Amino acid sequence: MLRRLLPMLILALGVVAFLWLRATRPETASVTPEERSWRVETLAVALDAHAPVLPLFGQVVAPDMLTISAPLAGRIAERPVREGQRVARGARLVALDEADVRPPLDQAEAEVADRQAQVENERVRHESDREILLREQELVDNASRQLERTRSLEGRNLASQSDLDTARNELSRARVTVAARERAIAEHPARLQSLQAGLARARASLAEARRDAQRSRVDAPFDGIVTRIQVAPGDQVAAHSELLSVYPEQGLELRARIPQRHQSELLDALSRGERLVASGDGGARLLLEGLAGEGDPAGTEAIFRLEEGGEGLRPGSLLAVSLARPTVPDSLAVPYNALYGNDVLYLMDDDGRMQRLTVTRHGEVVRDDGQRWALVTGESLDDGDRVIITHLPNAMRGLRVQSDSDESADSDDGTDGDDGSDGGDEARP
Repeated sequence: MLRRLLPMLILALGVVAFLWLRATRPETASVTPEERSWRVETLAVALDAHAPVLPLFGQVVAPDMLTISAPLAGRIAERPVREGQRVARGARLVALDEADVRPPLDQAEAEVADRQAQVENERVRHESDREILLREQELVDNASRQLERTRSLEGRNLASQSDLDTARNELSRARVTVAARERAIAEHPARLQSLQAGLARARASLAEARRDAQRSRVDAPFDGIVTRIQVAPGDQVAAHSELLSVYPEQGLELRARIPQRHQSELLDALSRGERLVASGDGGARLLLEGLAGEGDPAGTEAIFRLEEGGEGLRPGSLLAVSLARPTVPDSLAVPYNALYGNDVLYLMDDDGRMQRLTVTRHGEVVRDDGQRWALVTGESLDDGDRVIITHLPNAMRGLRVQSDSDESADSDDGTDGDDGSDGGDEARP
């Protein structure tokens, strides 16, 4: 009997021990899951008018560069300047040999003198013809009277037929002479006009020779810099061959291509009289004068006039500049890593959660430290808002975040930060 009850007794004691242990076990504290927050940096919104910049890359040109050519063939007698030399107005640049310049001038002067003599000779000849015509007309009258007398004598058999024929011949010769003289007098205006035309051509040739002689010795027309020297003293040059060039120190321009999408904006600003200034390396400051008359699908060249700085610039140099575009009111500059895509920012609300905001980009601005930030506007963007500038890969509306500035304030108060994240969980841009 006892052998049967013993196993049941042991089993009952085990059950009683299990129930007693379960009843006397310590209570486990309940764990409530906490939402994780992400540490971010924020930027306080302060809307203002900003001028976005347009980065451009162009070439420096000298629109007033003067290229000097040889007016006639000859030998270079002087070239006292060198490449890149600064010259003052009136300084000698180049000169041809006088031995090559003087003969054409002397020949042109001699041609004018000859033409003047021919015109004067024609006038004298005309006066002489008019006087001689009067004498020859008297000879015609005398011959006519002689013929009448001979006819009268021949009718009375006092003169022969031969005498009559001789009188007729004398009258005919006198009349031919008068006709020739009258024709010479009638042709005088045409001959005089022809000689005067020849004189005008000769005078034009003389003026050309004097011009070439004057241009054979070239002085600087302005303060400038010499370039493109192609000759040396002693060189023989052909007419119209290029000798050298000079350009003014002031008046350099920059030609940079403007994208098509910005042209209307810039033209409207210029029409309103706004000054659009571009800045470049070396303190160069350039003013937008306008756009070129022709363009292509890639854009149109903008013309910038150098106002100050850029002492080391030379025609042909390449220069990168930043053009200040028309200002955008109520705009905000943010770092590029604050943007998601091209038009999305996230704000941090009072509950520490991310709120999505669609914005419009207007280019970029250059900060005092040289960093380039995006310029944006948004209808729901107000002063005092906090823009999250830390780029979170898992950014979404309602995500809990904590500003680094808030955590610093909590540490100063002796409280701990959010226990849902540590330094290793912080999202990096």
